Amino acid sequence: MSKMGTLYAPGDSIFHRMDGSIKMLLFAAWTITTFLFLDLRVFIVMLFIGTILLLSAKIPFRQIRILLWVMIVFNVFNTAFIILITPTYGSELTGTNTPVLNIGYNTINLETLFYVLTLTAKYLTLLPVSLLFIFTTHPSKFASSLNRIGVPYKIAYAVNIAFRYIPDIQSEFRGITNSMQMRGIGFRKGDAPFTQRVKNVTSIAIPMLYSSLQRIEVVSNAMELRGFGKHKRRTWYAMEDLRAMDYTVGALCILVTASAIWLKIGVLSGFWYPF
Repeated sequence: MSKMGTLYAPGDSIFHRMDGSIKMLLFAAWTITTFLFLDLRVFIVMLFIGTILLLSAKIPFRQIRILLWVMIVFNVFNTAFIILITPTYGSELTGTNTPVLNIGYNTINLETLFYVLTLTAKYLTLLPVSLLFIFTTHPSKFASSLNRIGVPYKIAYAVNIAFRYIPDIQSEFRGITNSMQMRGIGFRKGDAPFTQRVKNVTSIAIPMLYSSLQRIEVVSNAMELRGFGKHKRRTWYAMEDLRAMDYTVGALCILVTASAIWLKIGVLSGFWYPF
């Protein structure tokens, strides 16, 4: 979290200078392209490009490591569930069956393992551009850019508040847990049994949820007192004009999405299995 109380990580990379609406277009194009395919070759290329783009933004690793761990844990559980619940699902996609490991009630085959590998690569492909969008987009600039492309300013301002509110909740939760740990209440592995740790976290999360709802009412009342929403249009302090770079990236996003749709229809229509 930055000093401004947001997830925005200050920097001077091309992505930091890029307009928020163009970054949203880039994220949408990347997501559409990813979900169009079930081809490991496509995901390897996209993951390589995405990693290069993420490294070029020079976002501090300590800010993105939590999301990286969340994605890793998600993929581990997703892989385990697919293999244990549908160990022969890959055969339905390929029409072949190559047994690998007998697990008693069924046999895991090579086709399912390759399918799981492809699906894991698919989810990982979304991560670099998601991190770029989250950590290089200033909330106020993003809200103003949304309003410029036709999004009502009330909705754009709601997005701005949401971007700022999530880090506040994280900071508050971290402060409460730290103070409770100083009083001997365990939240980490080794400090208390798993069930007790879950109970301790729940004892914080539920009151925080209730206080958050109260805070929403306070904020909405304060905005009404200041006349928010009275006029159909408003000005923005952080409004910036689109640059040549923004138009270029926007055109590339549209071109890449159109090319991906053409490839899906005419060339890479199904699940790629090389064996």
